[in-house]
Amino acid sequence: MVSVYDYKVKNLQGEMESLEKFKGNALVIVNTASKCGLTPQFEDLQKLYEKYSSKDFQILGFPSSQFNNQEFENQEETMEFCQMNYGVTFPMFAKTDVKGANADPLFTYLTSKHEDIEAEEIAWNFAKFLIDKEGHVIKRYSPQSSPLEIEEDLKTIL
Repeated sequence: MVSVYDYKVKNLQGEMESLEKFKGNALVIVNTASKCGLTPQFEDLQKLYEKYSSKDFQILGFPSSQFNNQEFENQEETMEFCQMNYGVTFPMFAKTDVKGANADPLFTYLTSKHEDIEAEEIAWNFAKFLIDKEGHVIKRYSPQSSPLEIEEDLKTIL
């Protein structure tokens, strides 16, 4: 059975990196944007990360400019913004297409049908996917959902 660990994504240095290195961790995968009304969610994502990262949990952030071009062109600007304004320390990756013909294969997988989750294209920044320790999508949260809403579901898989 396919899992997120079967995918490679582009890291901040522009190199392909296997998500297998996160095997055995519960994950939240989120498409982010630095200039969006939902950008303050970085704060609660960071709180969740700090609270559970010692318990085999990771948040993986994927900046995207696909929604009203709300991400910096320069990767360094994105990282500086996230760190200075929200103290982001969880792993962030290169700017990524999350929908459409050029969508990264990871996001094609995330938005396909899984158990009780219907296939659905990402509609906006900060769509969040909860992944169990085996690498399977177990829940999807809307962009408007607070990252703190994930906590109860996260506790059940840690």
